[in-house]
Amino acid sequence: MTTVLDDIITGVRADMAARMAVVAPSQLKERIRWMGPTLDPRPGFGGDTISVISEVKRSSPSKGALATIEDPATIASAYEAGGAAAISVLTERHRFNGTLDDLRAVREAVGIPVLRKDFVVDPYQVLEARAFGADLVLLIVAALDDKQLAGLYDLALSLGLLPLIEVHTAEEMRRAALLKPELVGVNNRNLKTLDVDLAQFERLAPLAPHDAIVVAESGIRDAADVQRVRAAGADVVLVGEALVTSGNPREAVQTMIEATRPGRGPAGSPGRATVMNDDRQGESNE
Repeated sequence: MTTVLDDIITGVRADMAARMAVVAPSQLKERIRWMGPTLDPRPGFGGDTISVISEVKRSSPSKGALATIEDPATIASAYEAGGAAAISVLTERHRFNGTLDDLRAVREAVGIPVLRKDFVVDPYQVLEARAFGADLVLLIVAALDDKQLAGLYDLALSLGLLPLIEVHTAEEMRRAALLKPELVGVNNRNLKTLDVDLAQFERLAPLAPHDAIVVAESGIRDAADVQRVRAAGADVVLVGEALVTSGNPREAVQTMIEATRPGRGPAGSPGRATVMNDDRQGESNE
């Protein structure tokens, strides 16, 4: 049975083939050769309050159109002013109405790290991410087999990109842990049904590698949700819909950060299980 994820990836591959016919991988590599270093997002992730990756998101498969974003640089700058640790830019065209030009515009507008959020299934897309200014790239375990995942992960690191490894099942967390990732995202949305359940984060976060930075993705609507996932072990939240529909993205980011300031709610971040990655205990995330 074909899933929503399958349909999205089919469209992603078709779009990628069209881009490759215009810009060869060698051209992207040449562009990258002349670029400066990427920004390291890790110093901005963690601390006394939750870190927020704020997303430029026009639409979604589950909700349709969310916001009219004519200039992604403007909303990205508002996010940065509100205290966002990084900006996520959706570049998938058919379901999310995003483009690589959005990624480039945001990179030029802000001084914080930028994530390319897409359904990455080919090395070409990792090259694109770097060439258009990303500092991080999303890799979705559900979209890749182990060989593909490891290959794309290693390529991203070689280009100076920090991979965000996304999971939404315990088995995917097990597969992700084999990479010894520094950044793991738990997607509260089932990519095959589009259902959202914050309890998914509460189930999976304790299984994350002990020294990984853990990101809660999808379904974060308000300060109470931020406090809930923070209490379950989130170091970072990735938020799109709630911010682009807020009317005041700068203030919305600030509110989410302040929700986890010590003394304001159940914001403790408990330790996570170590059994999946014991050999890395004691190593630094840096």
